Amino acid sequence: QSKNEAGRTELLKKAQAKDLLKFGLIPEFIGRVPVMVALHELDEEALVTILSEPKNSLVKQYMKLFEMDNVELEFEADALKKIAHMAYERGTGARGLRSIIESIMTDIMFEIPSRDDIKKCIITKGTVEGDHIPRMVLEEEKTVTSKEETA
Repeated sequence: QSKNEAGRTELLKKAQAKDLLKFGLIPEFIGRVPVMVALHELDEEALVTILSEPKNSLVKQYMKLFEMDNVELEFEADALKKIAHMAYERGTGARGLRSIIESIMTDIMFEIPSRDDIKKCIITKGTVEGDHIPRMVLEEEKTVTSKEETA
């Protein structure tokens, strides 16, 4: 953090009701906000945790969607870090994670249902950056040979 950002965070921690009144908020509103708390900006590590760990995390939601098409979805650790880095750079925090993942996954989600040969889809750092398509693991064609065919 720069000195200005660190100083701003410290100032917000010290804010009181009279400061809000000076800022221009009406007393009726200030009276309904009895507790004021300054929040710290999420770092990239926290954003990766938000992406993958909660019960209804974005990664788990997309895995479930792909599971409906009998395709296993996997995000590499580098890809998750890159997504978190992008959200951090944009300053959108956790709310920006969904839009980043949606922009990555839109084309993939349209392609997967139309193909029956895909077993697994792996999202890499290159996929997130837009340089590469995701790695697709294809099902091996199983050839059944009966005794009659071999005889």
